Amino acid sequence: MKPILRTSSVLALLSCSALAQTPPPKADLAAGKAKVESVCAACHGANGISVADNIPNLAGQRVAYLEAQLRALKSGTRKNPVMGAIAAQLGNDEITNVAAYFNSLQTAPATDKSAQFPALVKTNVAFPENYKSTFTMYQTVNRPDINQVRYLWANPVAVQAARDGKPMPHGAVFVLEQHAAKLDAERKPVTGSDGYYVADRFVAFAVMGTGQGWGEAFPEMLRNGDWNYAVFGPDMKPRAGVNQAECLACHKPLDKTSFVFSLEPMVKVAKAR
Repeated sequence: MKPILRTSSVLALLSCSALAQTPPPKADLAAGKAKVESVCAACHGANGISVADNIPNLAGQRVAYLEAQLRALKSGTRKNPVMGAIAAQLGNDEITNVAAYFNSLQTAPATDKSAQFPALVKTNVAFPENYKSTFTMYQTVNRPDINQVRYLWANPVAVQAARDGKPMPHGAVFVLEQHAAKLDAERKPVTGSDGYYVADRFVAFAVMGTGQGWGEAFPEMLRNGDWNYAVFGPDMKPRAGVNQAECLACHKPLDKTSFVFSLEPMVKVAKAR
C-alpha cells in the first residue's frame, strides 16, 4: 500500500529540496584582488605571501576556512585586535571575494616574504629626546600577559587638547615606555607598594604622532586620521622592519577618542594640573 503524502508535506519537501540546491554566492575574483592589493597586502602580501614570520601566508588557503575566520573576526567570536578591526569593515560579499582570491593564488616556500607597503614603512614620527623634561607622564600600566610595566607620556599639545576637551590636533605626540618587569624566584612579576610592577629592563619605546597630511598615503581601511607610528630601541634609534599596518589596524576602532587608547586617564590628569 502506497503512503499518502499530505499537501503540506509535499510542499515542505519541495522547499527543502530548493534550499539544498541554492548555489553559494559567486565570488568576484577581480573585486577580491582589488581589496587584497589595497589593504590585505599590507600584512599578507598581494600574492598571499606575508611580510613577516608572525603573519600567516594565505595563498592557496581553503575558501571555507578563510570565510569562517573572517566572519568570526567580524562578529567578535574570534578575538584579534588587528584583524578584528579590519574584518569589521568588510561586507559579506567582500569576505567571499577576498577568500576566493587568496584561494586562487599559488603557494610559495615558507621562507619567502613579500615586501611591505613603502608608505607603511616610512614614518614621519621622530623620537622626542627631551620628552622626560617637557612631556607629562599620565599613566602606568601593568601588562601581566607579557610581564611588562608601561609608562605613558603626552606632549604639551596633547595635554592642552585633553584639558580643553578637544580632539587631538596635529602636533600631538605620545610616548609609551615598555619595561620588562622584575621577576621573583617563581618567575612572577614583583609588585611595588604602588601596585605596579617593578621595572627591571628597558625594552622599547613606541611613539605615535600626528601631522598635516601624514596619513594621506595609507589605505582608508587602515588610516587613523593623520597619525603615524614608530618603535625605537633603548638607543632611541628607529627599529627596522616595523610595519605601521599593525598599529593602524589596532587603533582604527578608536576614532571617537582620537585613536588614542588612554585618552580618558590623560584627560583626568590634564584637568587636574
